[in-house]
Amino acid sequence: METKIKRSVATLLAHIIKIDNRDIEKEAPLFCRLMGEDFNCDPKEAEAFLKQTMQEEYDIDEHLAIINDALCDDKLSKMHLLEQVNHIIYSDTITPKDYEEFEKIKEALFSC
Repeated sequence: METKIKRSVATLLAHIIKIDNRDIEKEAPLFCRLMGEDFNCDPKEAEAFLKQTMQEEYDIDEHLAIINDALCDDKLSKMHLLEQVNHIIYSDTITPKDYEEFEKIKEALFSC
């Protein structure tokens, strides 16, 4: 289950990078740091998650559901995850689409 959650969190964070067409090389250090802090991902594993997510199709709602199920009663962890999403958003130019996506993520995480 831990691997499934790790993949879903990686997909969520990479999703923010992908929807804004951000420079992967520029965003990779922050992404890898965030994944390393909370999931003990070494930089190579985290970068592989990032590159894989950037190239594949995924259902973000499915990944949000996995995260929400795993953290249903853990509001502190959910807030921490939102903080990480915010770090990714603020690492580059912020757009109205970023705010919309943040609100969508927040609603999905706190629907439990």
